[in-house]
Amino acid sequence: MRPVQPGSPSHTRWLTRPPSAGAAGNFISPLSALSPNAFKAVIDIDTLGTFNTIKATIPHLVASASRGPGASGSGATGGRFLAVSATFHYTGMPLQAHVSAAKAAVDSLTASVALEYGPLGVTANAVAPGAIEGTEGMSRLGSSELGAGKARGIPLQRWGRVRDIADATVFLFSDAGGYVSGTTLVVDGGGWRRQGGSLGVGLDPGMEYPNFLLQGEFSRNLKDGRGGKAKL
Repeated sequence: MRPVQPGSPSHTRWLTRPPSAGAAGNFISPLSALSPNAFKAVIDIDTLGTFNTIKATIPHLVASASRGPGASGSGATGGRFLAVSATFHYTGMPLQAHVSAAKAAVDSLTASVALEYGPLGVTANAVAPGAIEGTEGMSRLGSSELGAGKARGIPLQRWGRVRDIADATVFLFSDAGGYVSGTTLVVDGGGWRRQGGSLGVGLDPGMEYPNFLLQGEFSRNLKDGRGGKAKL
């Protein structure tokens, strides 16, 4: 899928990727500090970027599906659309209202593609990664003091790896995923079932919900390029 760039958002400190079905714009912010422009920037990157990618690629996906319908065993698997979502909107996540709204819309767009273009042989799915070690997102949203101990809150007892997400995409693009459409594949070790206050982003060890909100603090150990004391 080729990303479409209708214009760069004005809020760019943390939002550095061009809009596409796989881009993500994120930062730590409570609703009280979230400006309309900051909220719009995330919607532009995540939601509008996914919409623009759909519009740019769907004719090619339909053509691909016509050449290789269904699971043929030949490697011609038809038209496949894949977006990148998240799990925050399943339960709600403090400091992530903007991303929760944007990714919920990505899920909805993916479902619409599955419904409208399924009759033409196109499948549409999303992958929702959990916290993936060694990635820019993890370094900017997770405190550098969390360490491996925080992974105990994940049922599978470890952070995700890039390979976990890669394998999920290979499955959805292969003949094995030929009858999977209109769904979001969560790849997070079961972590979303314990998220929210317990696995929240932007928190240091010992910061508990709702105390950090009432005290107006979040992690001082985030990679976000800002100086000064971290306050809500």
